[in-house]
Amino acid sequence: MRPLVVIDPASPVPPFEQLRAQLARQIQDRTLAVGTRLPTIRRLAADLGLAANTVGRAYRELEEAGLIETRGPAGSFVSAAGEKGRERAHRAAAEYAAVIARAGIGTDEALRIVRAALANGLAAPPSS
Repeated sequence: MRPLVVIDPASPVPPFEQLRAQLARQIQDRTLAVGTRLPTIRRLAADLGLAANTVGRAYRELEEAGLIETRGPAGSFVSAAGEKGRERAHRAAAEYAAVIARAGIGTDEALRIVRAALANGLAAPPSS
């Protein structure tokens, strides 16, 4: 069985961010389906050799992004809100495409603009 996530201790990316990014990607690509129960913070921390606070931070950020939800003692689960986020992204992309078309900007330049925004963190999820 493939591990849920793999943390690279030699990576310059902090472990909590490696964990957050890998879980977010699995939720977004539907490898982790809506309703999937995630390991407890303590269990995942032990499995990965991380501090519980490190895993807790990743889970909090995933929850703030609407990708997971915590149901008290029942644990943390992949949230249906992640699907709503995907729908919002599709709507935003359609609106962006319309703006680009009205501005007369070509596809290559439009993609460069999006890549630059993503690289500069302008597309980071808002903390709510």
